[in-house]
Formats: sequence, C-alpha cells, structure tokens
Amino acid sequence: MDMAIRVPILLLLFLAFITPIFSLYEDQVGLMDWHQQYIGKTKQAVFHTQNTGRKRVVVSTEENVIASLDLRHGEIFWRHVLEPKDAVNGIEIALGKYVITLSSEGTILRAWKLTDGQMVWETYLPGNQQSKSLLVVPSNLKVEKDNLILVFSKGCLHGISSIDGEVLWKRDFAAESVQVQQVIQHLDNDIIHVVGFTGSSQFNAYQISLKSGELLKHESAVSPGGFAGEVSVVSSGILATLDASRKILVTIHFLDGEISFQQTYISNLVEGSLGMVMILPSVLPGMVVVKSDGLTIFMRVTDERKLDVVDKVNHAAAVSDTLSFSKGQQAFALVQHGGDEIQLTVKVVHDWNNDLLRESIKLDHHRGLVHKVFINNYIRMDKSQGFRALVVMEDHSLLLLQQGEVVWSREDGLASIIDVTASELPVQKEGVSVAKVEHNLFEWLKGHILKLKGSLMLASPEDVAAIQEIRLKSSAKSKMTRDHNGFRKLLIVLTKAGKLYALHTGDGRVVWSLLLQSLHKSQACEHPTGLNLYQWQVPHHHALDENPSVLVVGRCGPSAEAPGVVSFVDTYTGNELSYMSLAHSVTQVIPLPITDSTEQRLHLLVDVDNHVHLYPKTQEALGIFEREFSNIYWYSVEANNGIIKGHVLKSNCIGELDNGYCFDSRDIWSVVFPSESEKIIAAVTRKLNEVVHTQTKVIGNQDVLYKYLSNNVLFVATVSPKASGDVGSATPEESWLVVYIIDTVTGRILHRMTHYGSHGPVRAVFRENWIVYHYFNLRAHRYEMSVIEIYDQSRADNKDVWKLVLGKHNLTSPMSSYSRPEVITKSQSYFFTHSVKEISVTSTAKGITSKQLLIGTVGDQVLALDKRFLDPRRSINPTEAEKEEGLIPLADSLPIIPQSYVTHSLRVENLRGIVTVPAKLESTTLVFAYGVDLFFTRLAPSRTYDSLTEDFSYALLLITIVALIAAIFVTWILSERKELQEKWR
Repeated sequence: MDMAIRVPILLLLFLAFITPIFSLYEDQVGLMDWHQQYIGKTKQAVFHTQNTGRKRVVVSTEENVIASLDLRHGEIFWRHVLEPKDAVNGIEIALGKYVITLSSEGTILRAWKLTDGQMVWETYLPGNQQSKSLLVVPSNLKVEKDNLILVFSKGCLHGISSIDGEVLWKRDFAAESVQVQQVIQHLDNDIIHVVGFTGSSQFNAYQISLKSGELLKHESAVSPGGFAGEVSVVSSGILATLDASRKILVTIHFLDGEISFQQTYISNLVEGSLGMVMILPSVLPGMVVVKSDGLTIFMRVTDERKLDVVDKVNHAAAVSDTLSFSKGQQAFALVQHGGDEIQLTVKVVHDWNNDLLRESIKLDHHRGLVHKVFINNYIRMDKSQGFRALVVMEDHSLLLLQQGEVVWSREDGLASIIDVTASELPVQKEGVSVAKVEHNLFEWLKGHILKLKGSLMLASPEDVAAIQEIRLKSSAKSKMTRDHNGFRKLLIVLTKAGKLYALHTGDGRVVWSLLLQSLHKSQACEHPTGLNLYQWQVPHHHALDENPSVLVVGRCGPSAEAPGVVSFVDTYTGNELSYMSLAHSVTQVIPLPITDSTEQRLHLLVDVDNHVHLYPKTQEALGIFEREFSNIYWYSVEANNGIIKGHVLKSNCIGELDNGYCFDSRDIWSVVFPSESEKIIAAVTRKLNEVVHTQTKVIGNQDVLYKYLSNNVLFVATVSPKASGDVGSATPEESWLVVYIIDTVTGRILHRMTHYGSHGPVRAVFRENWIVYHYFNLRAHRYEMSVIEIYDQSRADNKDVWKLVLGKHNLTSPMSSYSRPEVITKSQSYFFTHSVKEISVTSTAKGITSKQLLIGTVGDQVLALDKRFLDPRRSINPTEAEKEEGLIPLADSLPIIPQSYVTHSLRVENLRGIVTVPAKLESTTLVFAYGVDLFFTRLAPSRTYDSLTEDFSYALLLITIVALIAAIFVTWILSERKELQEKWR
C-alpha cells in the first residue's frame, strides 16, 4: 500500500522538476522570424498633450492608416488600417476623448476612442457628385451638449451629432453647380459661411444656420481674371487665391453683405521673374503664403486690404498651421534647409520679428527634404513655453524634434515597398587571433556546461537566464557575414519614396539606407517614380573581391512615355555607384541569362517605341550580345487593348538613337482577344532563376511523365467585360473566365480552358510545369483554386530502355520552338475558403524539397499549403500504387490547417507581396511578406531533414559517447578478468 502511494508522489515530483525545462524554449520566439509594424507617410497629425493621461499624437497616412503614437518613444498605442479605397480625408480630436475621421471621399465619418482606438460610431454620407471633402470640428465643443460636427462631401453640407453620429440636417449644393472650397464657422455666433466657385470666375458665399441648416443669405460676384482653384483662409471674412494666370493674387472680402475683390500683381511684390506660383493652404491668421521655385513669400493683409510682404525665405521646406498657446497668442513653425542641417524656427503670427524658438538640427542627408511639419507646445521645468515639432521627411520617415535634437524617428517609408530582391553578405575573413580562439573556446565550454545542467534539471534561475542569453548569441543571426546554411542575407527593398533599404534577415534591422539621386525630385525630373529592382552584379567565388550590386529602374513621371532613370547601388556598402537619366522611356526590362567577365548581367530596356537598349554599354557586353542576337525573344501584354505580341530583334536603330547599343525590333506574332467578350486581367510566367531538380515525374505504376519546362510559356487569364469589376457586378450567365497557355516564341496557344459562371480577380503563380490560379465561382458562391500541369508528350518514347541502349531514342535530336510541341495537360479545381491577395511558392537551392504554396489571405496572413493538395491526379479512391506514391484522396475543398499559417497569429496589414529566397540548406527557404507591415521567417516544407536543430545538445552527445567508450572499456576489462578466471579453473 505504501508503494502504491509513493509512486504517484514521485511521479508528481518528477513532473514538477521537468516543468522549468519546458520554459527554456520560450526564447525560440523571434529566433527564426520577425515582425515590424509601420504606418506610412503621415498626411495629417493632431496632438493630444493634456496634463492627464499619456501624451500622444494621432496621425493619418497615405497608406490609409489611423494611428495613435506615443510622444515619448514614437511607439504605436493603437492603429487601424482601412481598406485601400477608404482613404482618410480629415482627422480631428473632439471633446478631448474622441478621434473623428472622415474617409472614403467624404462618405464615411467615424468616431474612435482616443485611449484605445475602439470605434464609438460610424455614419455613412451618400452622394454622387465629386467634390472636396471637408471636416470641421469646432474647438469649443462641450461634453454635456450635443454639438455639431460639420462635414462637406459629395456636394452636400451635413450637420452631424457629436454624440451618436446622427445626421441632424443636410444642405445640398450639387444642384447649384458650386465647387465648395471652404466651410468657415464663427465661434461667436451660430452662422456658417460656405464659400466656393461656380465655373472658373464666379465666387459664391452662403450664410447657413448652424442649428437648422437653413440658408440665410446667398451672395455671388464675378471676377474677370477667374480663379486658379486653391483658397487660403486669411480671416473669418477674407480669403486669398490666385487668378487663372497665376500672376495675380486676389483677396476676396465677403462679409458685411457684399463681395469685393482686391487684385495685386505678384511681380509688384517680388522683384525678378518667378516660375510656377502656388498658394499654400497653411492657415496663418491675417497672412497669405505663396511659394515659387524654392522661394516662400509671407504677406500680411492690412486693414486697408492691401498686401505687405513681411518676409521672403529661401529654401523653406515646410510651413505649419498655427498653434494657439498662452494668452491667446498664435505661433507657427517654419523649416529651412541648409547643408546637412535643418533650421526650425517658431514665430509669433502677429509679431514677425519675435522668434520663440530657433534651432538647428543635424539630419541624415539620406532622409531628403522636409515635406510637412506639425508643432505642439509644452511647459518646461522653468514654466516657460517649449515647442516640439513632428516632421515628415521626403523618404516618408517621421521624426520628433525637441530641444535641438531628434527625440525619435520612425522608418515609415518601409510601409510602401514596391520591389524586393536578395543579396548575399560578405564572406567572413580568415585569420583569427589566439586570444579570440581561446575566448570562443571558453564560451563554448561554458555554454554547453550550462545546457547540460539544464538537461539534467540542475539549472538555477540564473543559469536558465544565462542559457537563454547564450542561445540568442549563439544563433549568430545578426552577424554581418555569410553563414554556412545561407540563412543570413540582405533584403534590398525599394520604396515608393525612391529610397533603398538593406534589411538584415536575422533581426530585420536596417543595415543601410539610401535616397537615390536618380529618384530625387529635381527640375529635370519633376515626378520621379521607382519601378523595379534587378540583380546587376553577383560575383562568384573566383571574383569575391567585387561587391554585388543592384540595378534600380525608374521613370520621370507617371506615364509610360516619361524618360527613364537608372541607378547602380553596391549592396554591401549602400553606395550609389552611378546613376543616369536616360534619353528614352522604359516600358519593359528584360534581364538576360548572360554576364560579362566582371559578372555584370546584361539587361535590355525596351522603350515605348519598341526600341531595345543594351546595358551595360561596353564593347565586351555588345560582343556577347551580338552572339546571342538571333536567340532573343520577348513578349508584351497590352491589357487595355486585349493584345499580346511577340517580338524579336531586327537591326541597329536609325537616326539619333543610333549609338551602337540601340536596336530596332519587329513583331513576329500577336494574339488579339475580342473586346466584346474577353478582357485580360492576369498574365504570369515562370521565374527566370527557378531551379528544377528533375525533368520527369515518376508516378505510382512506375510510369514516367516528362515535364514541359520551357521558359517561353505565358499564362493568361481573361474574363467577360462585365465580370472584370467587383464580385457581384455580373450574373453567372454574364460572366466567364478563360485561361490560356501561350508559347511566347511562336504565339501558339498550347492550352485553353473556360470556367463558365466564374469571376475575377484572378491570382496566379507559374512554377516548373504547373500553374495554380484563384478566382470566384458565382454558381457555387465560393472561391476556387485550379491547377494545370503540362507534360511533354514528344519525349514519351524515351522511356524505352532498349531504344536508349540501341541509340534509337530522340534525346539528342535537335529541338526547335517552331516545331509544334506535343503537350498534354492535366487539370483539377477545388473549393477554397478564403479570398486571396497574393500567391507565391517556396523555392530551395536545388529544387529537391517539396513545394508549398504561400497564400496571402484576405485577413492579411500567409498560409502555407502543400502542393500535393493541388495535384490534378488526385482521385476519390486512389489505387495502392497511387497511395505508395503519396497521392492524397480527392476532396472538393482544400484544407485550411490553423498550424499552417506562416505568420502565426500576426497580420501583415495591407499585404501586397510574398517573396521567397532559397537558403544554402536545401530543406529551408526564406520567406518575406510585405505590406504596411513586414514579416520574415524561415520555412522547411519537408522539415529540416539535412541539419540538426539549434537546441541539439552537443555536450550531452559527447558525454554519451565518452560514457559508451568507458562502458566498453570497463566491460572489456571485466570480460578479460572473467576469461582469465575461467582459464585458471
């Protein structure tokens, strides 16, 4: 009986002892993955710095994010990422506890709790007319009263309750064709002034009752010079604008029952010629601010309604709105650039010579110019007034400046990544000092002794903490050199701001950043736009003295006809090796699979006139290119016109473009889709650097299928014109999806299939010989994923071993893209639960490891789905041979396994792309997902079959080996003794 009691007690004691061992593995979180949250470029900011509660700033951004940031450290208190079509138009703080936002072109008004970001109410404001969206939240709102929030949108002015968001009244201006510019509320009475333009020359002023929305008075007047459109509020009864020619500054007085115009030639105020003049929307009481060619002019409106120039400031980057501080005074901030420094000046509006603050702050020149500035005041320890400034930079970063220093900064440009490529890290240099070796050996022994104590349940809490620290250090994930497994790399990302970042895959830190000169706004390039990143130079082992570099391609404008720009950047140092503005446009970039003696990859840049330009422009590259001249084919997709064309090189360019590196092209085929029945919505092809392990697929009955692995294959998806919109825009009878597989050398259609009653959008991925695509089935009211596999039937005779022995096979017979390929396809469709934003596929070094699809779901998470589930050969009752092959029985839906979410419980808000990079270790692939947030992890689709885990105890293995050797030695001695005793008998 005592033994029966002791056993459970001993078991409980044993479990109590082993419990701390499990806690050792908590430090694995973050070892193989990292997640970073961003908000994007700030458009508007409102400070909340009351005496009680946390000091914060609430911002809205170009990525449709509303966020509350800690003013101490810049961390995110809370954040909401709205839908892409739900852009934020205005943001204010009401009653000291609510954040009011206007979004979706003024149709959605929301109230959020300031403390935690929970939504309080939401109001929908419908309308059809396009107009400005204006949000007016009175500063004198009182908690106990139902005050009004004013919203102008879709041609209507709304009076909305601040308590529950109910629309109390509505005034329609759409019928009067008035383009409303400003809504002005007077704090001393219940009258609203609504001002705007009819046509290009008539000014209108309306007086409206705040309580009822009733029209009290309407006045209008015509200005002979017309209006440019932008309006600046000088005071409650005075506006300023430019005339249609932008040479005359017009002040408009609309109080006292009459409208009058005062015109002043800008040339009379400023000597010399000015370029394009624009009026700044900054609200400075009694002042007008205009800007032209880097010159900012401040003018005061006198009591005689005249304009006096107060100051002219060169290199002024940004002017803030006014800020009310002690005793009713008003101040604003002015930022000027000077070398590597910016000068922040805070002035009193009505006393220009009184500078409340004047500081110089040194900033990294790779942040570019200051785009916006927002100011806030605080009380210093000595009871004097202090000011802090929130600054938005050209690279979309956000900085808080206070007391001449950068308090914190956020790299929010990373929220707008447009392209990604990977680069290797430098090789670790040989030659290590003896002291370092001894130190490393001591640390190694110490670490394994501690791990051994942990394995034997002898570790103290201090030892457990030391083990965790050693594990983090031993992972070596943040070293700036290559590792033998290929886990440590640099992710080179290009952002919308024209800035390059190098992110370390170990911990996601920014190794270097560079604001590209080629994508910097200038007189020669007014609207630079980054397009893509390409591997330019990837040195191999025989050329390791050269650093790898990337090619950045952009253009000087949003249209395809704009001239192109290129930059070449060293990925180790982040230095811009060179950049150039091109004399031609760039519509397509074709990386060629050939390099010169310096490992520079040859690229073809195609312009809008289908001229082809070779880079690098060297005689060696030209010689290599001319040898491959007749083997170069490419295609172009004109989605709007429904045309796909194939091209080939013809001859050198004629005329001004003839520099030896320009070539004409000609069309060799075209596929025209009928516009009344089909519209192109997707076109994908294989990755150029894809590694394929085997050209065959051995099926269960030992038969062999040859994969069709041509690089010149294009997958195209078209839908009926009515089905090209959102889901539900067409009936099942009006919608269909047609998919094509086209040979891009000959233009032949290898395969065509129609899905009736199906709808876009289509997300597709093309790897090896298979294509997976996702769409919506209107008849089944569910999403579907289909797979197509292509096999080469012309090589079926090669399976005969005797033909191979006798030399009668056709493996060595010449192949031509012009001969009609004998291909067969296998396809299957499955239901899928989620809507999909992006599809990618894992990639490994040798292509041996099984594939997984990485699916970016509508919930902004990444799901890993085994490719075996999308095998078109799946059947309901697989044969024994098919079961041995690993074929999964057929089901109508694809499984969603919660443990298969690569991002775990995290979200990559506004997910836009998933990039996979092979590691040197064949079992492992690196996955990088980007949107507003960033996420990186390592993935092993077939588990880590070729390596030991990082938690493997080498010390325990060594002790086990020593113990075994000692046991063998002891047993040998005992055996010898026993044998000797046997002989003596």
